[in-house]
Parts: sequence; C-alpha cells; structure tokens
Amino acid sequence: MDGMSEKWEKTVSTISEKFSQGEDIDIDGIIFLIGVQELGQGYRKFKKDEKVNIMHIAICKLLEPYGYYEFEAFDEDGWPHYRKIENLPHLKPGHQSRLMKEAIIHYFEESGFLE
Repeated sequence: MDGMSEKWEKTVSTISEKFSQGEDIDIDGIIFLIGVQELGQGYRKFKKDEKVNIMHIAICKLLEPYGYYEFEAFDEDGWPHYRKIENLPHLKPGHQSRLMKEAIIHYFEESGFLE
C-alpha cells in the first residue's frame, strides 16, 4: 500500500468512527459531510436538489486549493458560491478518484481533524 492509500484508509476510518458508528462511509458520503460542514447550517433533512447543491459545494471547496475554483460569496440564504477558474482536465476514472481522495485527505489534514 502506498502512502496515499494508507492516509485514505486512516481518513475513512476516522470519519466513519465519528459519523457512522464504525461503518465505513463511502467517498460520496464523505463529500456530502464536507458539503454540510461548508454550508454551516448544521445537519437537517435536505431536499433532493439541496443534496446535489451540497455535493457541488464540497467539490468546489475540495478542488479550490488545486486552482479549479475560487470562493465568490455567500448568497442571501447563506449558501456559498464558487467561481470556476479552470476546467478540470479529462481524467480516467481511477485518476479522478485519486484526485478526490487526495483533496479529501488535504481538507481534513488542514482542518486538524486528522491529528
């Protein structure tokens, strides 16, 4: 297992312990949690279209350090909005997954969650 794989396993394990009573959360679940965190309104029941928007918020936040998005502003309802800076390159599915995993690890390391 390479260093990134080990960090990913540790990240999933830590998040799963905290948020799902030990059941492993998949990558989409982790992205959703990040979106809820970035929205900053706490956990509540979300409508289907809100869930899609929450996933988008998370992806923008995760890819911001890579130069793909930039935070613009909060709207009147408190939802964050990002501006696309650069198009994502066309990546094979495995590379896409690796980029998102790296971004998630970076997000949680920066937040101090993975101490």
